[in-house]
Amino acid sequence: MFHESKNIYLFILFCSIFLTCSKTKVGPQITPPKEEEDVVITPAVDPAVSNTVGFFLDAWMPKIFVTPSFTESTTITTATNVVNIDASEVIAKVPSGIFGHNAVWWMGPVSNEPKVVDPLKNLSPNIIRFPAGSGSDAYFWNQPEGVLPKDVPTLLTDKDGKTQNPGYRQGKSNLNWQCNLDDYYSLLQKTNSKGILTVNYGYARYGTSENPVATAAHLAADWVRYDNGKTQLWEIGNENFGDWEWGYRIDVKLNKDGQPEFLTGDLYAKHFAVFADSMRKAAKEIGNNIKIGAVVFDSEPQSWMNNCNKTWNETMLKNINGKSDFFAVHNYFTPYDQNSNATVVLKSALEVPKKQMDFLLNQFQTFGATPKPIAMDEWNMWAKDSKQQVSNTSGAFAVIVQAEAIKNKYGMAARWDLVNGWDNGNDHGLFSSGEPSVEKWTMRPSFYYMYYFQKYFGDRMVGSTVNLGNGNTPSSVQAYASTYTSGQVNAVLLNTSGSPENVEVKIKNFNKGSRYYWYTLEGSDDNGQFSRKVLVNGETNTGVAGGPIGYATIKAKSTSTTNGIKVSVPAWGAVVLVVDKK
Repeated sequence: MFHESKNIYLFILFCSIFLTCSKTKVGPQITPPKEEEDVVITPAVDPAVSNTVGFFLDAWMPKIFVTPSFTESTTITTATNVVNIDASEVIAKVPSGIFGHNAVWWMGPVSNEPKVVDPLKNLSPNIIRFPAGSGSDAYFWNQPEGVLPKDVPTLLTDKDGKTQNPGYRQGKSNLNWQCNLDDYYSLLQKTNSKGILTVNYGYARYGTSENPVATAAHLAADWVRYDNGKTQLWEIGNENFGDWEWGYRIDVKLNKDGQPEFLTGDLYAKHFAVFADSMRKAAKEIGNNIKIGAVVFDSEPQSWMNNCNKTWNETMLKNINGKSDFFAVHNYFTPYDQNSNATVVLKSALEVPKKQMDFLLNQFQTFGATPKPIAMDEWNMWAKDSKQQVSNTSGAFAVIVQAEAIKNKYGMAARWDLVNGWDNGNDHGLFSSGEPSVEKWTMRPSFYYMYYFQKYFGDRMVGSTVNLGNGNTPSSVQAYASTYTSGQVNAVLLNTSGSPENVEVKIKNFNKGSRYYWYTLEGSDDNGQFSRKVLVNGETNTGVAGGPIGYATIKAKSTSTTNGIKVSVPAWGAVVLVVDKK
């Protein structure tokens, strides 16, 4: 028995030695590549909702990244600019109303025009304002073409005391060059948008009834009833502090309730309360909850302005008595009536939103008003005479304005406007109105910039900084970053100079995946700093203006993140990129 056990033991020992030797590799040892370890991530925490955003975040939805079709691409190997993104530093959740637009009654019946409806649906503005800006002062939503209430004067008094034809318009018009009210409602429905409606406040001033304020408020309340719950957002008047608005000055001989010749902020506040009470009563009757906005002035009054401008915020804010749900503000950013160059245009987009918000917050504090959500529901540029407004640079300008609106905690922003008038390029329209050699409804460069910005911007803006590779600033690159609820990180890079800039993106508090995807937008070689064309990943159209017709199916460029995230941003152009998660 002993000898048999010994033999078994030796046999097992032999097998063990044999198996160990058989696993030993002959030759140099090769260590398999080590996978990048997950970084330790500081959790992101959503900040408290700012008073200046408020209910505009009620419609917020988480965003899930959908990987686009892509073309395998090469990119740069070195970069002179570095963008540092902190995915855990949440600046703000992104309100859907930031991407809004303005529709106007003179754009025609567009709800059955695929060249308008389809792009707008893709652009997804979420909110579309109507019927116009100053045009709302003379707009009667319930009247057929050519018909006015009996208490409306044929002519109105302008700022100089002269009588003028105000160009009254009716919401029930059947003219083939007007967008009537029902066509506007149809446009909202077909583009999955909500409205913001500007009611006729001027009528409360120039109406000749015994009680013009009550009459105008009743007209607005009837609109709420007719709307029947389709619209939550309403504003009373446009830029009523301005001497260009009908109702700023009235003929006191026609007035029957003792109103002064010139409007003041405190009078507007008093009238606002009458409108708001009537409109909320109407909304309650139909089981709807509406939000009503008051007009606020956007900047420090200048010496040349009228007294109404100078005292508007003080006298209005002291007397509004909490009646408003939000405040509406307008801004056209660049210096008035100037032929501004691209540097001035883009600098204004970077600086004015913060300056305006700081001013408004100071006004609220100074005059004892409770801060309310801010709707910058009319914005664009004054820059003119070099086709700035219809240019590729206008696209970069638009993206910066929208991004700065998020960063500075506006609740809503609406670009002016969908269709305007050519005026040799001094045209704010997002679509061509039919200028020489350009087909009507051609989408202008701003459309493409805003389309790619909104499509690939996440649901939370996060912190980002830009510096030169040596750590110095400033850089001509402007960056905005966001995260998706699904985990990816987005960066929007804009070049505010006339030369291409190479950029590296570095992200902390994020486990990056194996790929990043990007779209490059840039102008063509026409019209210097203000090209009327845009190229998206090198694709455009064959015309003299606009961009690629097949914009929605253009493939992204993509490459591995192994050697870092690096792209070249064209002069006066942009790159929109998304980095996949691990």
